[in-house]
Amino acid sequence: MHNGRFVFSQLMDCLPKHEFNRCVIRYRGNNRVRSFSCYDQFLCMAFGQLTFRQSLRDLVTCLDVLKPKLFHVGIRGNISKSTLADANEKRDWRIYADLAQVLISQAKVLYADEDLGFDLDNTVYALDSTLIDLCLSLFPWAHYQQSKSAVRLHTLLNLRGNIPEFIHISKGKLSEYAVFDMIAPEPGSFYVMDRGYLDFKRLYQFELARAFFVTRSKTTLRYARRYSHPVDKSTGLICDQTIVLTGTQSRHNFPRPMRRITFRDPGKQHQLEFLTNNFTCTALDITRLYKARWQIELFFKWIKQHLKIKHFYGNSANAVKTQIWIAICVYVLVAIWKKQLGLPQSLYTILQILSVSIFEKTPISQMFLKNNHHAILDDSSKQLNLFDF
Repeated sequence: MHNGRFVFSQLMDCLPKHEFNRCVIRYRGNNRVRSFSCYDQFLCMAFGQLTFRQSLRDLVTCLDVLKPKLFHVGIRGNISKSTLADANEKRDWRIYADLAQVLISQAKVLYADEDLGFDLDNTVYALDSTLIDLCLSLFPWAHYQQSKSAVRLHTLLNLRGNIPEFIHISKGKLSEYAVFDMIAPEPGSFYVMDRGYLDFKRLYQFELARAFFVTRSKTTLRYARRYSHPVDKSTGLICDQTIVLTGTQSRHNFPRPMRRITFRDPGKQHQLEFLTNNFTCTALDITRLYKARWQIELFFKWIKQHLKIKHFYGNSANAVKTQIWIAICVYVLVAIWKKQLGLPQSLYTILQILSVSIFEKTPISQMFLKNNHHAILDDSSKQLNLFDF
């Protein structure tokens, strides 16, 4: 219910407080904490994400101006730059990583029936990683190349709703292959990835788990054709083949047949070769699945532009991971609200509106109406009228 509450407070209604407390207890987040709890820390950092604060000083200054209102949104502790900096540096980032997984589970249910753009009932994931560049002098623990540091976000994105199902934050030098060992493939699901993940030993684990993969082939691939399936070349398809690998290592690492599909993009005239272990979908659907992988590239671009994960409030590894995971929590919270309210606006538009109205006392559903100034105020509050006419 609204009852004259701030928009920020209404937005946090999606946050499962009981699960959050369990995460805090699991990692002893509030151990020996007197006034500034983990919940206070989360709300302050979420405020920074929603209002696009550029620095820790910027964030604390704005919160100090809003001090009379903070109690009403759940922030009980006294806020200072040193207090928030210490919390980001010392409190375990896994508290917010576990909270993000709880929110992701909620969002996954809401977006389970989201349309992929073509007829397919299976769950489809896109696997990729992105680098976030850092200053070497400020973040020496994340040394990546001779003159810079970086952290890498390994992400498994559910393409039904663009919800990140799995995220692993590592130093920039960690190989993309390493993330394979952290993922438990779901039987019947599709995993779409670029050719940077072409590791047949690890891809064979998807085959054994009865999960499907779609990836790009390399020009150096050695194989023998067993059978050619008929294709409609007017669609851009060139061939659809059943193959076996013949390379010394590759045939040992992946001893079963796989499918090779060649497709020429009519627009760009690029010829693409795909490998998959799925033999039931049409060849054209396999190409569409790979095309849908572009959503993860857009996801990386979106979060870098609209969430504060390129300028950090602290320099330690714990502070960086804390800020990234809270940013993911905010992203998923907004995605949950968007689905629950049936909002037609994009996440970008929703965030822009929230950024300028976070401390208004407006029902959150009315903020996104085109004729918001004609909206009828929520009369569920028990506030009496001063004058009766």
